[in-house]
Amino acid sequence: MSLHPVIAAVTDRIIERSRPGRAAYLDLMDRQRDHGVGRPRLGCANLAHGYAGTDEQRDAMKDGARMNIGIVTAYNDMLSAHATFYRYPEQMKVWAIEAGATAQVAGGVPAMCDGVTQGYEGMELSLFSRDAIALSTAVALSHAMFEGMAMLGICDKIVPGLLIGALRFGHLPAVMIPGGPMRTGLPNKEKAAVRERYAEGKATREELLDAEIAAYHSKGTCTFYGTANSNQMMMEAMGLHVPGAAFANPGTKLRQELTRKAVHRLAAIGWQGNDYRPLSACVDERAIVNAAIALLATGGSTNHLIHLPAIARAAGIVIDWEDFDRLSGVVPLLARVYPNGSADVNQFEDAGGPGFVIRELLRGGLIHGDILTIAEGGFAEYGRKPVIADDQLVWQDHPATSGNDAIVRTIDAPFSPEGGFRIVQGNLGRACIKVSAVERDRWIIEAPARVFTTQAAVQEAFKAGELDRDVVVVVRLQGPKANGMPELHKLTPPLGVLQNRGFRVALVTDGRMSGASGKVPAAIHLSPEALGGGPIGKVRDGDVIRLDAEAGTLNALVDAAEWDARDSVLEAPVFEGTGRELFNLFRAADEAERGASAMLAAAGL
Repeated sequence: MSLHPVIAAVTDRIIERSRPGRAAYLDLMDRQRDHGVGRPRLGCANLAHGYAGTDEQRDAMKDGARMNIGIVTAYNDMLSAHATFYRYPEQMKVWAIEAGATAQVAGGVPAMCDGVTQGYEGMELSLFSRDAIALSTAVALSHAMFEGMAMLGICDKIVPGLLIGALRFGHLPAVMIPGGPMRTGLPNKEKAAVRERYAEGKATREELLDAEIAAYHSKGTCTFYGTANSNQMMMEAMGLHVPGAAFANPGTKLRQELTRKAVHRLAAIGWQGNDYRPLSACVDERAIVNAAIALLATGGSTNHLIHLPAIARAAGIVIDWEDFDRLSGVVPLLARVYPNGSADVNQFEDAGGPGFVIRELLRGGLIHGDILTIAEGGFAEYGRKPVIADDQLVWQDHPATSGNDAIVRTIDAPFSPEGGFRIVQGNLGRACIKVSAVERDRWIIEAPARVFTTQAAVQEAFKAGELDRDVVVVVRLQGPKANGMPELHKLTPPLGVLQNRGFRVALVTDGRMSGASGKVPAAIHLSPEALGGGPIGKVRDGDVIRLDAEAGTLNALVDAAEWDARDSVLEAPVFEGTGRELFNLFRAADEAERGASAMLAAAGL
């Protein structure tokens, strides 16, 4: 099947726009490979220091004839998804030796859990942590002791941060290694219902805690289709996983063999062999477009409207929200996974999962099938399913029909003929909205504004009954220049309750919403942000706001002359405590559409 003309046109637009930056990036990678620091160029004392911590592999490393894999790990046991990585390095060292290679832990990176910090001061470090992870990855790899990169990460900022850092060492091959989702606990809709009852005062704190623990009950990724699991869908679509690695559960034979295969495959694609596949060649414009398509086809997290542009910039590529918007018009919605449906990611996997979706997108000419991947068989392998048969890891074709068409569908009968993303813009600026989980009759909301600067103030107003009406809740000073752009996930229960009561409700903010948010229409990532001079700073209580996802508009219905004459009424926030003052240098971030990164801006990328 030939590629859809709109997808081809969007890709060509990205290629042309990216030409100078991409050429400069690839030139740097060539120079790094041919003339940069590497093990053969290190002095003997330098090498001795590098080998000193790894007695058992020293003799194998000394001759320099085999790949030494640098493992960058985001392990900690406070983050359930990453607790699975505890013993990965020691296993991977054994599997590297099997493949004629060696491996070392190059370094660790921070990995915060948004689920722990949601609604509290720590969450204001969340987006900043992506750049800290990228920097930590670069520090780990800067020892120049490695010919391959194995990235252990799963969750929200960790995968983008690892990939951004690794791309600056893109002359090396790389593989992204996930740990898989926890098994299904309390269904996500039941958990959300308890949260809403608690917000209304109809459930006790003990009942809420019991529900939360029943939902988040073991090691592994949370089971809703938020940013962490959207990361995995993207890595599959970019060809950076072993095919089908995304959603195999931790502690299973399948998960172990997929990780073993990742190590073996990485050892086979280094520059000393006959199948050199550097990360810089794998992550090109087509791979970035594939990631966007996979998100749209599955109703993935809006956080990647920030993360994917940042990843692309690290590879010299420029993608913007207009590209997402144009792709969304032709990419069908093929999956409904919570919060876009009732199924969790385990049920999604059982119904066909990423492989079924990719197979269907390939069948319809809706995704690039010619990208360079880490898999021997090319991108078509990502449309198959890994299984253990006769104690061996093998891949099988998916059946022609879905395992459950309430969860995943073919391109012949999609849930929607278009993806779940729209741009909205007007006199309030430019924002994005995820509509895949929003009922169609709520795509247009027109109501008076109530303006806030904190999540806590919204919750207090809700509890006082001040929001029991049609209302557009405007929450400003939530951008990266202000408080670091935390997710405003704590707003989901009260806004959901208001919507359930029959009110016409929407959110407008220069901040983010959680990847787990869905049913309430939300114009998010509004740019320019308030602290950057954005017009959201002009909004007053009572101004009528019209959010129209059908027409793609977002306006304050205020007389033009009055609007132009208004000044922004903003107090510069002060951030102290919880270490936030240490991150002030990150507040020089550029706009969300470019990736909201002070680091990339300072690097001139």
